[in-house]
Parts: sequence; C-alpha cells; structure tokens
Amino acid sequence: MNFFTSKRLITSAFVVLILLNATLLTALWLEQTHRLEPLLHAGHQFNHESFFAKELDLSESQTISFEKLRQEHFLKVRPEMEAIAPLKKQLVEESFKDNPDTKKTDSLVTAIGLHQAAIERELLLHFHQLSKLCTPEQRGRLKTVLENMSTRRMHGGKGRWGEHSHGVREDWNGTKR
Repeated sequence: MNFFTSKRLITSAFVVLILLNATLLTALWLEQTHRLEPLLHAGHQFNHESFFAKELDLSESQTISFEKLRQEHFLKVRPEMEAIAPLKKQLVEESFKDNPDTKKTDSLVTAIGLHQAAIERELLLHFHQLSKLCTPEQRGRLKTVLENMSTRRMHGGKGRWGEHSHGVREDWNGTKR
C-alpha cells in the first residue's frame, strides 16, 4: 500500500466510526427521552383518577369529586401512616437482637394495630363517601373494584401472601401449595 491509499483508508474508517458513534448516541438519547415521557405526563405510575373514571364510567364532575375525596382521605390517614413507620422500624431493630424483648415487641405490635385500626376506620368512611357519589349501577361496580383491590386480585391475581382469591397459595416462583 502506498501512503495515499493507507491515509484514505484510515480517514474512511475514522468517518465511519464517527457516524456509528453519532448514531449510537442519538439512539441512546431518544430511548432516554421516551422512557421519561410517560413519567412526565402521568405524574404517577398508576393514575387512580382515570382508573375509576374508566371502570365506573364516571362523569366529569364525579371524577373531580372522586379525586378530591381521595386527596382528603390521604391527608387524613397520613399522620397514622407516619406514626406506623417508626414503630415498624423499631420492630425490625428488635427482631435482629440476640434476645428480642417480647414485652417491647408486643407493645409495638399493639401500637401499630391501633394506628392501623384508625386507618381502616377512615377507609370505611372514605368508601362510604365514594359510594354516595355513584349511581346504583356504579355502586355495584365500585363494590367489585374495591373488593378486588382489598384482596389484591388486581395485582396479578395474588394476595399479599401469594394467595389467589380462592385461598390457594403460591410461592415466589409460582409453585402452588
């Protein structure tokens, strides 16, 4: 090879590498912007407002009222949820001790239970307020949606402990027991 042919080959290879790098960077940038787009538009991963509006066929005013009640509900239960968090942290810390203090753990569990009971009472009132906004037909659908949510059947058909609605339990890998 002479000097000019090798120089042309190296220049051509260099240009091809620059084009490939530019293409790769553009693809990565586009992928990143498309990944962020749903998060920017939705605000949350699960839009309760549109879910209930769709499932119950809510009017616009009902949808607004539902969202307002939902926000009020979470403001009411937030103090209870915030009170539970440090209690659960103490419970976890106690469980890692060589000799956990059963009196302390019983006390923590009781305190958590009291806060959870307050949350459940508020939830009952919240569901009652939601049902008052619905037509009789919508109430039936709301009841079904809330029952599914409370048993976690919406989330892959499994309850909190891997159970299906009929009580059959599954392990983390899907093995039925």
